[in-house]
Order: sequence, then structure tokens, then C-alpha cells
Amino acid sequence: MEKILIPVEGMTCGGCTSSVEKALGARDGISTASASLEGANVEVEFDSAIIIQGQIEEAIRDAGFDVPG
Repeated sequence: MEKILIPVEGMTCGGCTSSVEKALGARDGISTASASLEGANVEVEFDSAIIIQGQIEEAIRDAGFDVPG
């Protein structure tokens, strides 16, 4: 398992962090996702044999948020 911290733009409330966590939790290969409103990021623990960082970032964008860079 790998852990990464991904910056997320557009989260403004607790509902937003829940949406990000729910979107990531629905993806195969992601074991945990913990979004931080204060930090404007999400920490993701995942299996890189199943999902890669680009797919994780795509899931965040699909949930209506932005990943800078």
C-alpha cells in the first residue's frame, strides 16, 4: 500500500470533504481517503497495482473538485 497527499481545490464545507472521501472510497484499490478542509487536501492510501495517482485525481475531478497542477 502507498500513501499520498493530494491538494484539492473547491472544498468549502464538511459536505465537500465527505463527497471527496465517498468518491474515492468507491474506487477499487483505495483503502482509505481522509479529506481535510483546513489543509485543502486528501490523504489516500491505495494499492498502486490496482489504481494510479492519475486515476485518483480523475475521481476527485469527477466529484466536482479540482486538483491543481
